[in-house]
Amino acid sequence: MTIADTPTTDHGTLELGGGKAFEEREFGFWLYLMTDAIIFALMFATYVVMSGNIAAGPDAKSLFDLQHTAGETFLLLLSSITFGFATLSSLENQNNRVIFWLVVTACLGAGFVAMEVSEFVGMINAGAGPGTSGFLSAFFTLVGTHGLHVTAGIVGILVMVGQIAVKGLTNPVRSRLYRLGLFWHFLDIVWIGIFSVVYLPGILS
Repeated sequence: MTIADTPTTDHGTLELGGGKAFEEREFGFWLYLMTDAIIFALMFATYVVMSGNIAAGPDAKSLFDLQHTAGETFLLLLSSITFGFATLSSLENQNNRVIFWLVVTACLGAGFVAMEVSEFVGMINAGAGPGTSGFLSAFFTLVGTHGLHVTAGIVGILVMVGQIAVKGLTNPVRSRLYRLGLFWHFLDIVWIGIFSVVYLPGILS
């Protein structure tokens, strides 16, 4: 069942319908997500190939901090839960609760980005910048691209907060909220991949 299939009512609690126009937008968004998934798959493959190419630079075990990465993972996964609360609140037409949970989600996402930037700055200051080795080039490209996506997601959440505050939970706003949720959860899945393929093997090696 897609968002376009949900019933549209004038006074009910569920007003997620929208017909063909929403269905087309939803399909277009799924195409975008699939394209993004392919791009990340290519970067994952590049990292796996380049992970052993450390040249004269530091290796993953000397750079990665499991506690720091666990903190990033906690923030991002928790933000996915809070976005779920926002979605559930939208089904009950609770505008203020939706805004509250979206703001919490944005704050958690900002905390994640801040920790990632801190990690990058620390690595670069330690002489482990993206130009040091093939391994680090692939690492900064993959993890940095994910961080940029999270930043874009935070901007999208803040825009969504503004739309709900001004327009309320109209059908177009619900439709955008639904797609934004898909995007945010997608970033969580990518991060789990980064944690499993990049950080964990690097720390345990």
